[in-house]
Amino acid sequence: MIHPQAIIDPRARLGRDVHVGAFSIIGADVEIGDGTWIGPHVVINGPTRIGAGNKIFQFASIGEAPQDLKYAGEPTRLEVGDRNVIRECVTMSRGTVGGGGITRVGSDSLFMAYVHIAHDCRVGNGVVFANNATLAGHVEVGDKAILGGFVGIHQFCKVGAGVMMGVGSVALKDVPPFLMVYGNPAVPHGLNLRGLKRRGLSAAGLDALKKTYKTVFRSGLTVDDALKQTEPAAAQFAEVAAFCDFIRNAGRGIIR
Repeated sequence: MIHPQAIIDPRARLGRDVHVGAFSIIGADVEIGDGTWIGPHVVINGPTRIGAGNKIFQFASIGEAPQDLKYAGEPTRLEVGDRNVIRECVTMSRGTVGGGGITRVGSDSLFMAYVHIAHDCRVGNGVVFANNATLAGHVEVGDKAILGGFVGIHQFCKVGAGVMMGVGSVALKDVPPFLMVYGNPAVPHGLNLRGLKRRGLSAAGLDALKKTYKTVFRSGLTVDDALKQTEPAAAQFAEVAAFCDFIRNAGRGIIR
């Protein structure tokens, strides 16, 4: 399962049935879970932990030092979950001391070619990043978000669960959950209805979320006044509560 022309540091820890292709380099302090497939010409440096059942294609660079001028060689980490597909030339950086020292990527996701996950990011489960989607440092992306090709997210921004961002969109502020957004800068264009239906949201819940969206984004009210009007629906439906809580806690303000 290990090609003779692969270079694996003796301090790396590989699980059962791990495949490593020709000319790939696995550094010290790297842990790779059972059944992970690593193609040729992949570089994985540590400290990095990669879970089970992942597929990492050629020329990916995983767990390299962060692209941050303040980084001075501290032993920060990258953690990647299970069953991800990481395509050609994807880059995932370790964290920085200033950002908590760790970059975390969840499970069951697809990262297409040339995606970049910068230092100190937090990426949820079941996401899809199309080609060249890029996260700056300290970005958070929720579960089942979909980022189109060439999407860019500004540092410290948050993208909520179930968001769909159109090709070439640039988010300069936080993106609340369940939205369909596109543009530079990105602006909302309604709810991601298909994604919400896949979540199994009830008809009543979907109707409440539609009304909440209109109150926040189409009524002309301030954000604070809009959230006050949505409190009854938030008390009844979990998705509405998640939507409102995200907006209430947005660190950079929200796109509108």
